[in-house]
Amino acid sequence: MRAAVQSMKPYVPGKPLEEVQRELGLTDLVKLNQNENPLGPSPRALAAARAALMQVHTYPEGTARRLRERLGQLWDLPADWFLVGNGSDEVFRLLAEVYLEPGDPIVVPAPSFSAYRFVGELMGARVVTVPLAGWSMDLPAMAEAAAAHGAKLLFLCRPNNPTGTVFPEHALRAVMERIPTSTLVVLDEAYREFDGTPFDSRSLLLDYPNLVIARTFSKIYGMAGFRLGYGIMRPEVLAPLLRARDPFSVNGLAVAAGLAALGDTEHVERTLALTREGKAYLYAAFDRLGLPYVPSEANFVLFDVGRPAAEVFDRLLSRGVLVRPCGSFGLPHHLRVTVGTAEANARFVAALEAVLGGE
Repeated sequence: MRAAVQSMKPYVPGKPLEEVQRELGLTDLVKLNQNENPLGPSPRALAAARAALMQVHTYPEGTARRLRERLGQLWDLPADWFLVGNGSDEVFRLLAEVYLEPGDPIVVPAPSFSAYRFVGELMGARVVTVPLAGWSMDLPAMAEAAAAHGAKLLFLCRPNNPTGTVFPEHALRAVMERIPTSTLVVLDEAYREFDGTPFDSRSLLLDYPNLVIARTFSKIYGMAGFRLGYGIMRPEVLAPLLRARDPFSVNGLAVAAGLAALGDTEHVERTLALTREGKAYLYAAFDRLGLPYVPSEANFVLFDVGRPAAEVFDRLLSRGVLVRPCGSFGLPHHLRVTVGTAEANARFVAALEAVLGGE
């Protein structure tokens, strides 16, 4: 085993439904721990995947050409700016594998998505962590760290996971002007479609050649199980990644479903409406219960239970409600809840009221 791997802590996602049901013998469970779309995927995406089943005996086209071309039309960028991956996680891993040597510094925010640290540690990189300023990303401090350490990669998340907070476009432009052009800035926009604030990702890509943007089909499109994401970057940044990627890493069913999902704007609008209504309901409940929370531009809400959250998590789970404890993010008194259906949200609030009331 390489030394870098031996010292790594593996990524631990939220527990899958089947595992919780098996461990606790629960059959009626509300799953609000992994920021999934409660409406599921677009019916068009499912129909496209079923049709593609007839071709599963053949290898898919290796670069997902049709999907890259469609994304290029939507972004008004050439298709060779797009790398389709097995989730956006593959994009992060490829960037680390291609651009990091052992000991190279990378800059990551904390708390944030642990995959950034994970791919750096996998390559033996030196991870420089910059704490958030309050609940927002401290972009000036991250720029200073990147310049001081000569970082090869700098990871940003907007909206941030687990806080749901964003930063303005002018703040990122100020950062891009301060850091070395040799630093690749990787902006994870997994939850961007839920965000109603102004932010022009395309113009940033055109203005800064060292910017990479990552998107996923797992959240707004409800396709987490398909494992489909993509990165957008200049062709000269992208081309080396094609040398290192696994052949056929993205399956044909996922590509077919992704193409169909991009065309179903009605499903996206239904998801956004459900999320807006659900967040308003949750905010009102937290206000009533006197629980501090972080206003979110994503499809989840981080809130403070005012006590060790692991205990509250366990008691919620015993009532069939699965949320995400945030001790792994360094927030031992916080839970993160995904915005679900109206019925799921109501069940969560009722269970939370009972647990906090000592029932």
